[in-house]
Amino acid sequence: MHKFTIGVEEEYQIIDIESRDLVSHVSKIIEGGKATLHENLKHEMHESVIEMETGICQNIKQAKQELTDLRCRLIKVAHENGLRVSGGGTHPFSNWENNPITKADRYDKIVSDLGDVARSNLIFGLHVHIGIPDREEGIRIQNVMRYFLPHIYALSTNSPFWIGRNTGFKSYRQEVFVKFPRTGIPSYFASAAEFDAYINLMIKTGTIDNAKKIWWDLRVHPFYPTIEFRICDMPMKVEETVCLAAIMQALTAKIYKLHQQNLSFRSYRRLLLNENKWRASKDGIHAHLIDFGKETSVPYVDLLKELLAFIDDVVDELDCRNEVEYAWEIMKNGTGADRQLAVYEKTGDLKAVVDYMIAETETGYC
Repeated sequence: MHKFTIGVEEEYQIIDIESRDLVSHVSKIIEGGKATLHENLKHEMHESVIEMETGICQNIKQAKQELTDLRCRLIKVAHENGLRVSGGGTHPFSNWENNPITKADRYDKIVSDLGDVARSNLIFGLHVHIGIPDREEGIRIQNVMRYFLPHIYALSTNSPFWIGRNTGFKSYRQEVFVKFPRTGIPSYFASAAEFDAYINLMIKTGTIDNAKKIWWDLRVHPFYPTIEFRICDMPMKVEETVCLAAIMQALTAKIYKLHQQNLSFRSYRRLLLNENKWRASKDGIHAHLIDFGKETSVPYVDLLKELLAFIDDVVDELDCRNEVEYAWEIMKNGTGADRQLAVYEKTGDLKAVVDYMIAETETGYC
């Protein structure tokens, strides 16, 4: 069986301990973390965002250990600098206008190209890379995987607030990011050659300068032998990140296994898939998603059961059953969005929500 290695990138909020607002101190944390976090910390477009990356993990157990260890170190460095870090797809009340852009040629170019669309993109995501056998197979997996993106996304929803408002969404992060070009669920590609022709056309016409500016929810990575999931909000708990990564790995392995047996999974048009993504964005695990085969709307839990049954024959081979089944804990306790909203309903105080997010991010890891 192919290894289906795992790499995880988490984007954390950097929070001021007094105001609970975002604060532009990414350089402090990167400087403070040099001794213990080495190359695991990176700048993002806004100075109030810190990205933490694992190495290439051989299995989900290694990924969990590395994520836990890195998070402990990151929290320690933040505390040493009088700061806090938090999960969450958006900050409950911070305004992007008050959050400066990181000084770097890459970000200068994006802001020059996209203006306030880039400046206002103050959001925090989880990106997961799963190793693939080759790019041709990667495109085949990408085509099928598109169907499952809303199912995965619903479990991750963690951004109900935006600039002090209860948005009515479980994931408002995606509604912010959709303003960027070349985002969302990718189109169907018949082959890696067709995919490459699209990329080359974009570069040739000056639309993009490199393939990393394809910001889809899922992409065969332009430089690494991976398929990269980019749809999820940044979770608060390590267990949630690990659960999502385990489901992504198992789905990738299952789809590959079907292809090895000359089997596949029915492909649906992006028009239809986008309807389920919208529903997941709005209501998370409480959504009714469309079952395209039955041509009816069904409770999310029904489709989650189907998804877990679909991957059941690979989870033991990957040794990720416990991690995958943590999805039922999310269903029981609510996603990050559900839990944030419960705190707000009880307190009416967005600072209390931030305190909760910090506590959830820190609890049990240091």
